[in-house]
Amino acid sequence: MTVNDDSFTNWKTREEIAESMIPLIGKLHRERDVTVLLHSRSLVNKSVVSILKTHRFARQIAGEELSVTETLPFVRALTELDLGPSQIDIGMLAATYKADDRGLTVEAFTAEAVAGATGANKIERGEGRDVVLYGFGRIGRLVARLLIEKSGSGNGLRLRAMVVRGGGEQDIVKRASLLRRDSIHGQFQGTITVDEANSTIIANGNAIKVIYANDPSEVDYTAYGIKNAILIDNTGKWRDREGLSQHLRPGIDKVVLTAPGKGDVPNIVHGVNHDTLKPDERILSCASCTTNAIVPPLKAMEDEYGVERGHVETVHSFTNDQNLLDNYHKSERRGRSAPLNMVITETGAASAVAKALPDLKARITGSSIRVPVPDVSIAILNLQLKRETTREEVLDHLREVSLTSPLRRQIDFITAPDAVSSDFIGSRHASIVDAGALKVEGDNAILYLWYDNEFGYSCQVIRVVQHVSGVEYPTYPAPAV
Repeated sequence: MTVNDDSFTNWKTREEIAESMIPLIGKLHRERDVTVLLHSRSLVNKSVVSILKTHRFARQIAGEELSVTETLPFVRALTELDLGPSQIDIGMLAATYKADDRGLTVEAFTAEAVAGATGANKIERGEGRDVVLYGFGRIGRLVARLLIEKSGSGNGLRLRAMVVRGGGEQDIVKRASLLRRDSIHGQFQGTITVDEANSTIIANGNAIKVIYANDPSEVDYTAYGIKNAILIDNTGKWRDREGLSQHLRPGIDKVVLTAPGKGDVPNIVHGVNHDTLKPDERILSCASCTTNAIVPPLKAMEDEYGVERGHVETVHSFTNDQNLLDNYHKSERRGRSAPLNMVITETGAASAVAKALPDLKARITGSSIRVPVPDVSIAILNLQLKRETTREEVLDHLREVSLTSPLRRQIDFITAPDAVSSDFIGSRHASIVDAGALKVEGDNAILYLWYDNEFGYSCQVIRVVQHVSGVEYPTYPAPAV
C-alpha cells in the first residue's frame, strides 16, 4: 500500500467515526440540553468535515492534533449518563484524562468529571425565556441566527419577535431575505419561510413575529403572548438609563443594549464582569466589540504580570455609520468614503475598560483607524507590565488561558504563520491572540488581537443574555481558576 493509499484509508476511517458522533451529539442537545464542545467550539449541528477540521485545529492551541478516535469514547460515555443541561468540552475531557494516572476507564473518568451535571446535581430544564429584538441590522440579524441555532431543545432562549420600522411593500420578505443570505457570513443554516398575512418569519420552526413601530411606547408585547422577555436593543438610538427604560413595556423584563452604555448603565463583558450583575438589574449594556476584544486579554495579563499602563490601537473594519462615498457626516472624517480610505477616528473602548475592570488602576488610552474591509478587526494592545518577562512565557500563559481558564470562551489562540483577517470571519471568541505577531521586550508586551467585530461580538451578547436569563449552563470539566 502506498503512502497516499494509507492516508486516504485513514481519512475515510476518521470520516466514519465523525459521522457516528453526529446523532449522539444531536440527541444530547435536543433531549437533554447538553452542548458538546471541543476546546470551546460547539460540535452541535456540524458536518463530518467540520468536526474533523475542529479536531485538527486543536493543534493550533494545544500543540498537537486531537483525533476523533480519542474523543468518540467520551461522547459515548456522555450518552450513558443522567445528564442535565450543561456544556461539556470533550477536548478538555480527553486532555485531562490523558494526564490522569489513576487508571480509570473512560466511562468512570467522564462520570466523575461531569458529576455536577448528573443525577441530583443536574439543573432542571425550564420553559425557556422569550427574547425580542429591537432593530434588525447587522448585529440584530446575527443575534437572530445565534438564537435560532441554540433553540434546539426548546428550553433555552426563544426568539419571539423583532420590532422594526415599516419599510413599505414586501418589507417582511426583504427582511427575511437579509436573514437568509449574508455577503460576509454566508447562507443561513436551515429553512426560512414568510407568513405575510400574519406578519411572521418562520426560521427552522421558530415563529418570529415582525412588529412594526416607530417608538417603544407603541408596543404592548403581551398582546403577542410575550412575557417576562429580554429585549435586545441593537439600534444604539438610546444608550442611557432614561432612554432604554422606554423599552420596559408590558411583557419586557430586561433590556440589553448592543453598544456602550452611558451613565450608570453597567457595561458587561462576558467572562470578565458578568457575575457582578445584580439580579434585579433590568438595564445593561454589552459594551462595544472592541471593548470585548481587549478586556479579556487585558485581564489575563493583569492577573499574571500586572499592568502599569497601556495603549490600544484598533485597525477596524468599516461600519454602517460611515459613508460609501464622500458626503456630509456629523463626525469628523467619517464622511469620507469608507471603502476607499483609511480613516482615523476615535474609540471609546479604552475608557470603557474602567467599567469592566474597575480594579485595574493602569491608564489605558486608545485610538482607531477604520480600513476598507467589511468585517474582522485587529486590536494592537501595547502594555507596560509590572515585571519583566519573555515572549515564550507570555505565549505559554496566553495559550493556557485560552485552553483551561474561565476566559477560554473569550480568548482564542492561533499560531498559523500566514493568518489574515478573513480567516477569522465567523470566530465565536471575543478575540484571538496572534502568537506569531506577539512582541515582548523586558516589561513591554505588544499583543495583536484579531476579532470578528460582528459575529464574535454577537456571541458575547448571547452569552450575556443567557446569563441574565438563567439559561447559561455550567461547563465541564470546570475551567481552572
